[in-house]
Amino acid sequence: MTDERPKVAVLGGGSFGTAIASIAADNGARVNQWLRDSALIEQINREHRNARYLPDYAINPAVVASDDMREVLRDAELVFIAIPSSAFLTVVRQALPWLKPTQILVSTTKGIQEDGFKLMSQILEEETGFPHIGVLSGPNLASEIAQKHLTATVIASDDPLTRARVQSALGCDYFRVYASNDRYGVELGGALKNIYAIAAGMAAALGMGENTRSMLMTRALAEMSRFAVALGANPLTFIGLAGVGDLIVTCSSKLSRNYRVGFALGEDKTLEEAVTALGQVAEGVNTVSLVREKARREHIYMPLVEGLYQVLFNGVPARQMAQMLMQQEQSSDVEFILSRQDVFEARRLEPGAEET
Repeated sequence: MTDERPKVAVLGGGSFGTAIASIAADNGARVNQWLRDSALIEQINREHRNARYLPDYAINPAVVASDDMREVLRDAELVFIAIPSSAFLTVVRQALPWLKPTQILVSTTKGIQEDGFKLMSQILEEETGFPHIGVLSGPNLASEIAQKHLTATVIASDDPLTRARVQSALGCDYFRVYASNDRYGVELGGALKNIYAIAAGMAAALGMGENTRSMLMTRALAEMSRFAVALGANPLTFIGLAGVGDLIVTCSSKLSRNYRVGFALGEDKTLEEAVTALGQVAEGVNTVSLVREKARREHIYMPLVEGLYQVLFNGVPARQMAQMLMQQEQSSDVEFILSRQDVFEARRLEPGAEET
């Protein structure tokens, strides 16, 4: 007899990759998870536990871990790539000999490759040329998913089959999967929100209040949507789960890696000390410098990104940078309703404006 259950492959042994693998297995799929660490492979297969990233999570026993890329990808209908952005291209190229055009490839990585300012799905597209490519993004803290807290995510793809298959593979009574066709906007939102989580962590460490946090998140949403729309994203994407939803959870939760890095910086730790103490990849640190450079080239106004860059890489104290941001030019609230240029034009019409 042949096993008619769908086969799912997950590349990556981190917290989110492990959670996704287990959800797919809970939904009846045969799941193979690829990772490099032999000790962790043995533990997942023997104890059904990932002690490094989700120590208290009971992984579905149907998940089989392996370092054999060929075997993991063999006959897989759906492939999730949950690899940090710094290693994403390397792993995709390692997998390429065993991938097939009929497979659905979905990135879960919220980061940007420095070379060419490429998002992970763009790397998948360039490296494979395959038609079924998607992005999974949203307010998805892996530790809460592991505890089966009610969670929602977004599968974004131009391809209807990709959207439908991912919804079928992962949708369950605690993990709801919504669909979008703005792959670029959803993916860019997932990468950009990491920047502002660092700022939120710093604000919390500095003892700033709820008004400050609300202002920070709202202005962050304005800034990230301004940037994304200038690069071709749909502005409406940012009122959804991959925009404001992901921003809220990442800027509010101490479980967020980027928030924890920011909190450490607000306590006057160096960037190196903050990242070392975290012990995991915080994608937002690298994203700050990449987005700052891109914004400068494209002439996109990004004051929060610029301020964070000065704190992270030029040693400007966080409190000093917060004060400087408050002294900047006051502009429009929602730029898609009232443009920044209209505000500046109106200010020039004020009595006495010519004398100032």
